[in-house]
Amino acid sequence: MSTGEDKLFSEINHSRTADEVVQRIELLILEGVLRDGDRLPGERDLSQSLDVSRPILREALKELEARGLLVSHHGGGTYVADIIGQVFSRPITDLISRHARATRDYLEYRRELEGLTAELAAQRATETDKALLSRIITDMRAAHASGKPEEELSADVEFHNAIGEAAHNIILLHTMRACYRLLSEGIFFNRRAVFAFPHARERLLEQHIAIHDAVVAGNAPAAKAAAQAHIDFVIQAVEAANRADEWGRVAKLRLIQRDQSSNNGRSLKTPPSNKTEGSA
Repeated sequence: MSTGEDKLFSEINHSRTADEVVQRIELLILEGVLRDGDRLPGERDLSQSLDVSRPILREALKELEARGLLVSHHGGGTYVADIIGQVFSRPITDLISRHARATRDYLEYRRELEGLTAELAAQRATETDKALLSRIITDMRAAHASGKPEEELSADVEFHNAIGEAAHNIILLHTMRACYRLLSEGIFFNRRAVFAFPHARERLLEQHIAIHDAVVAGNAPAAKAAAQAHIDFVIQAVEAANRADEWGRVAKLRLIQRDQSSNNGRSLKTPPSNKTEGSA
């Protein structure tokens, strides 16, 4: 039988008011327990779980919608709003995506955040946090063994999210989730390009395992170093991919020019020198 401590929406034992319900659900969102897109239970089930009347629950849900934390779809339930996506406004994400230097700045920023997050996770991770990280690493190994890059990429983001949760710092948690949202949307770079780097899949798996092992062992300096080494590798891979793209672009332009010159009947040979005999 479940106790109040292991239920998501546990009973409110005192002050059964709409404000108390609002605070309870707000904390679940703030602490990252409820994520954007999560559907809340139906009104009857939720009111029973919280042990409040349905009018009080409706008032609370209405207030949470007014605060932009919940959205309701007529006949389709109530969901946690996409508050993470609003950390960076659409104009700034569009601006960032148009300028290559933002990628380097993003990775530099992430390197420091990832290091701090892993360091805190090693100090603060609970047994539940460690079990989740181990489960994700198992999923990563399975995806790697089966040669499924898409599943590896998905587990990659989930792993870093779990490290953020294990750090038990609310501001870091939401900041990192915003960073991963932009990464998943390809705002800064194509994550698949990193996987094209020589032996990238093997090395990325090793790096994630190193972070996991350090966090589980409670070794904060090692966790920080492993997280930063991981981002250093990503920086190297992204720069290599960008160079390869640029070389490919220039090579195609040269080929186009050669084909056009050939079609125009111009010789592709080096024109004769205008130097007179004996000139230096």
